[in-house]
Amino acid sequence: MLNVHEVKYVYIACGSTDLRKSIDGLAMIVQEYFQLDPFQPVLFVFCNRNRNRLKILHWDDNGFWLYTKRLEHGRFQWPKEQDELLKVDLNELKWLFDGHPIRYGRMFKKVKAERVI
Repeated sequence: MLNVHEVKYVYIACGSTDLRKSIDGLAMIVQEYFQLDPFQPVLFVFCNRNRNRLKILHWDDNGFWLYTKRLEHGRFQWPKEQDELLKVDLNELKWLFDGHPIRYGRMFKKVKAERVI
């Protein structure tokens, strides 16, 4: 099962990806094209051209997980910049799953509290 406590980041492959690829094909894209290690504790998220299907590649201690989501109606608000990799957090990934664009940025700026007023 997906252990989000161990996931450090989420990488989104912008543009479209041929989702006929399975674990080996997607891991090859991560390693060869994006020059990243597919065995790190992150999620790699890919979307098809119609923006109604996602695949998530995740390494978990002794093997890969491949998650798939298919929308019955509607489309994901997927970043269209082809050949880019976008680093987001789990909250932003949830926004994407809920139908919101990631490019909104954070709702509030992160504040580092130094003292109580």
